[in-house]
Amino acid sequence: MIDVIVAGGGPTGLMLAAELRLHGVHVVLLEKLAEPSVRSRALGLHVRSIEMMDQRGLLDRFLPLGRTYETGGFFAGIGTSWPTGLDTAHGYVLGIPQTTTERLLTEHATGLGADLRRGSELVGLSQDEDGVTVELAPTGTAAGGGGTLLRARYLVGCDGGRSTVRQLLGVGFPGEPARVETLLGEMEVAAPPEELAAVVAEVRTTEWRFGTMPLEGGTYRVIVPAAGVAEDRTAPPTMEEFRQRLRAVAGTDFGVHSPRWLSRFGDATRLAERYRVGRVLLAGDAAHVHPPTGGQGLNLGMQDAFNLGWKLAAEVNGWAPEGLLDSYAAERRPVAADVLDNTRAQTELLSAEPGARAVRRLMAELMEFEEVNRYLIEKITAISVRYDVGEGHALLGRRLRDVKLERGRLYELMRRGRGLLLDRTGRLSVAGWEDRVDHVVDPCGELDVPAVLLRPDGHVAWAGEDQRELLDRLPTWFGAATG
Repeated sequence: MIDVIVAGGGPTGLMLAAELRLHGVHVVLLEKLAEPSVRSRALGLHVRSIEMMDQRGLLDRFLPLGRTYETGGFFAGIGTSWPTGLDTAHGYVLGIPQTTTERLLTEHATGLGADLRRGSELVGLSQDEDGVTVELAPTGTAAGGGGTLLRARYLVGCDGGRSTVRQLLGVGFPGEPARVETLLGEMEVAAPPEELAAVVAEVRTTEWRFGTMPLEGGTYRVIVPAAGVAEDRTAPPTMEEFRQRLRAVAGTDFGVHSPRWLSRFGDATRLAERYRVGRVLLAGDAAHVHPPTGGQGLNLGMQDAFNLGWKLAAEVNGWAPEGLLDSYAAERRPVAADVLDNTRAQTELLSAEPGARAVRRLMAELMEFEEVNRYLIEKITAISVRYDVGEGHALLGRRLRDVKLERGRLYELMRRGRGLLLDRTGRLSVAGWEDRVDHVVDPCGELDVPAVLLRPDGHVAWAGEDQRELLDRLPTWFGAATG
């Protein structure tokens, strides 16, 4: 029997598959597309996602293929300077196309042994006390008959906003339907760069859902408001529809031609009522959808996977303490709800209505205050996320930034996805949990606490210096001691 089937081979599914493989879990990753997508709807990684890449030894693969930005403008496009002294060693956003992110994560996951099966579409599922049975759509000469059946201990739906897994589970997806729609695509442009820049600057004084961005090879990424919400949201716009909307909004179509790809997206905002039903879980867009304002969607999904991976692996490997797997939904669903709220707020600030423009001007004034600017950027970049792991030190529940050690850097010691006790005292012990928790004794002058216990996702589960307190906390996250 397969340990875990992951439905959906986008960034969320790929990250989850890799995290599971770090713990030896047998993973089959189903992706209905026969070939990798050429569409890059997302264009960057925020701070927390960059930290995750560093924690798993991937950042050196990403950095040469992207571009770092230390500028603001990530909250409703309001231009501000980047806050000084962010609590991270990676105070920047990495501009990198989603296609590149998916390629690198595919190499990572398959390099660890994940079984990626392209052209495999999940169309049915059933579950019992022992596992989940998945039905795949028939292919080739089998069309017209039944599809292949796979059996796994767990199934995770990472199959997007129109998630088949979520629908088959009957999980509600309440929220607001799309009210406006935006066209997005990559294409060549005949107009000179000077004309493009002048028109964009003028139009964006009143319409923030419009713009062009130069890409490699002389192509541009073009975004423009649609005339309305299409009846069939799955059908991409035509090139003529793009030209019509450009002329209506900008007064010119810039001579756009030769599209690489075209798509549309709306501002629907929805959150799954449940993240788990028995042995089936949801992650990424299958669990939450929202407007792309602030560039949080891809990052939110990968961070779901980072939280879920080690917990599901612990369940599969038999050492998970009671409630550990359920803590995934308890921790990540509130984070998604907060993202939905901040994208709702940003969407209102992008409106061309006089009232919204007045609020936007006020918000721009408020963001000149360092505390306000920092608060919003930490929210967008997800470094302010704090899980409820109990009362105690201020670090509890927060992720710990990379810190310098005598033996290198903290994140360099987290490559295997295990727990880690960073001990400045040299008096503590993780005896009985050595198979799950690494013990690093280091004076580490950058910490103002004697020791911290980190979960595999880098969040602080305990801080202090009392061995008895540590022994009380270890079973909560790492199960019973062995030996």
